Amino acid sequence: MYEGILTALVTPLRDGEIDAAALRELVEIQIDAGVTGLVPCGSTGESATLSHDEHRQVVEIVVEAVAGRVQVVAGTGSNSTREAIDLTRHAKQAGADGALLLSPYYIKPTQEGIYAHYAKIAEETEFPLLVYNIPGRTASNIQPETLARLAEVDYVVGVKEACGDIDQIAHVAASCPEDFALLSGDDSMTLPLLAVGGKGCISTSSNVVPREMCALVNAWKAGQPGRALEIHQQLMPLFDILFCETNPIPLKAALHLMGRIGPEIRLPLTPLTEPNRERLQVALKDLGIVS
Repeated sequence: MYEGILTALVTPLRDGEIDAAALRELVEIQIDAGVTGLVPCGSTGESATLSHDEHRQVVEIVVEAVAGRVQVVAGTGSNSTREAIDLTRHAKQAGADGALLLSPYYIKPTQEGIYAHYAKIAEETEFPLLVYNIPGRTASNIQPETLARLAEVDYVVGVKEACGDIDQIAHVAASCPEDFALLSGDDSMTLPLLAVGGKGCISTSSNVVPREMCALVNAWKAGQPGRALEIHQQLMPLFDILFCETNPIPLKAALHLMGRIGPEIRLPLTPLTEPNRERLQVALKDLGIVS
C-alpha cells in the first residue's frame, strides 16, 4: 500500500501559531517533486509540542491541500491507547489515507503490550495503520516476531522502521508478508533497507531534497543499484548534518535558509547552534541548494 518516498513534514510556525500558508506551500513543493505521500504530525512535525487542536488543524490543512493527489498518513501516536484511538479517528474523518503510530513511549510496555496496543487501535478505527519503531525515542524496541504478529492484524499494513539495526530490519522483511510495507525511518538506511526487501522511506531529508530522495528509490526499483548508491553517497553529508542535533532542529534551520519557512521552533527544542549552522550552510552550498 505504501512505497517510495513519503515526506515527514515539518510544522511551520509563526508568532506561536501554525503557519498555514507556509504549510500549504510545502505540500505543493513536495507533490511537484514526485513524492508518493506526506506524513504530517510526526516527530519531524514537532507533534509532541502541538496541542490536540493544533494537531487536528495540521492534519486537516494537509489533507485539504493535497486534495487526493498523493497519500496522507497522519501521525496519531500516543503512549495512551485511548488517546491514539481518538487521534486516529480524527485522521480518518479528516480524509487521511492512513495513520502512523509510534510504539508507546515512556511506559516501556512488554512486547505483548505493544501488540495489544496496535491491535486495539486497528479494531476500534478500522483504518490503515503503520507501526513506527523508534527505540531511541520510545525506550522500547518492537521485535521482528511482534511485527510478524501485527502483520496478521487487519488494518495493520506496514512499519516505519528506525531501530538502526539492519540485521533486525532484515529479519522483519523475512518474517512479514510481501504486501506488508517495510519503510525506512532513517534516511541513511534507505538504501540498505531497500536491499533487504524494503519499499521506501518516510523521510526527513526529503523536506530539503525531495527529488533526490525519490530518484534514489526509483533508481533501485528500476534495477539501477549503482545509480542508487551514487545518489545515496552524494546525500550522506546532508543526512549527517540534518541529524547533528535533535530532529527537526537542523531541518527547520535548513528550510529557513532556503526561504521556505520562518525560523520558529518550540521549546524544549532550541535553535541550531552557530557552529552547526555554519556546517549546515556548507552542506547546502555543496549540494547547490543555497548560494
